[in-house]
Amino acid sequence: MKRFPLPRCASTTKIVRPRESIAETQPQPALLALMDDVIEDDHEYLFKVDLPEMEKDDVKITLENGILYISGERKFEKEEKKKFHRLERFFGTFERTFTLPEDADATKIKAEFHDGVLQVHLPKHLTAKPKPIEVKVQ
Repeated sequence: MKRFPLPRCASTTKIVRPRESIAETQPQPALLALMDDVIEDDHEYLFKVDLPEMEKDDVKITLENGILYISGERKFEKEEKKKFHRLERFFGTFERTFTLPEDADATKIKAEFHDGVLQVHLPKHLTAKPKPIEVKVQ
């Protein structure tokens, strides 16, 4: 099994988290690692990122110099007439980066977003399999 260069993946994920006190409802900075999977098969790499309660318009995907950037914002929606007793979910901006392997074909990248899961499909370059040539000895 070929190893994806995960040790080179830079995690710069940043998210804002509410204060610990149950009386406070204003967001405060905190760090969070997004939950993601990187899956490889014979044809592509698949990046799956869990982004619950987000819409596709809240997420931006860019590719530059062999690095895949996934960024966005999960907004804090304060409801005026409700009293929060506990706020543990994360809100704010985030960014996650992945260094792409050499056999990735960045020109054919595509993404889809369904039910809070972002899936980025990154095909591999098609390489011809070596064909053995039998040489007759005379």
